[in-house]
Amino acid sequence: MKWIMGLFFVLLAASGTQAQSRYFTRTGSISFFSEEILENIEAHNKQVSSFLDVSTGELVFSVPMKAFQFRKSLMQEHFNENYIESHKYPKSTFKGNIQNMKDVNLQQDGTYKVKVNGQLTIHGVTKPIDADGTLEVKGGRIGAQSFINIKPEDYNIVIPLLVRGHIAEIIQVTINMLYEPYQANAAKQP
Repeated sequence: MKWIMGLFFVLLAASGTQAQSRYFTRTGSISFFSEEILENIEAHNKQVSSFLDVSTGELVFSVPMKAFQFRKSLMQEHFNENYIESHKYPKSTFKGNIQNMKDVNLQQDGTYKVKVNGQLTIHGVTKPIDADGTLEVKGGRIGAQSFINIKPEDYNIVIPLLVRGHIAEIIQVTINMLYEPYQANAAKQP
C-alpha cells in the first residue's frame, strides 16, 4: 500500500500546473458513526492524507485504518482484527474528481457546494461513490466537508450474527479536510 503515497507524489510531480493549484494535507479528519439501540459506535481518524488539484478537480485520499480511535479499546481491537482486517488492508483510498470545480472562486473567500464522484476502496473492495460536499475558501486555505453513508456488506465486511445488533447496517461517515497550498518539501517530510 505504499504505492498510494507514491501515487500522491507522482500526481504532484507530473502536474504541469502552478503551485497554487495544488493543495495537500496529512492531518485530514474522517470519522464514522453507527447508531443502534444497544450501543452507538464512533471512531475518529486525524491522520488522513489528501491531495486536491483545483485546476482539474482531481481529489485523492489515503486513510490508515489503524489510526481510527474508539472510545473503547475493545471496539478498536475488534474493528482492526475482525472487521476491517487492518493487517491485510491497512489503508482505504478514494480517487475521484470534484465535478463542478469551475463553480468555486478561489480568489474570493466563501463556501461553495460541490459534487464529487470517484472510486472508494475499503477492505480490498472498490466501489463507485457520489457525494455532495462543500469547499470553504478562506485566507488561501481550502476546507472541505462531506458526508457519505457506507454499508459494510458492500465492502465484504462481515459482521458476525452475535454482534449484528450492535452495528448499524449503514455507517455515517464524516469527512473534514483543511488543505494548504502544496509545497514539495513539506509533503515529503514524515
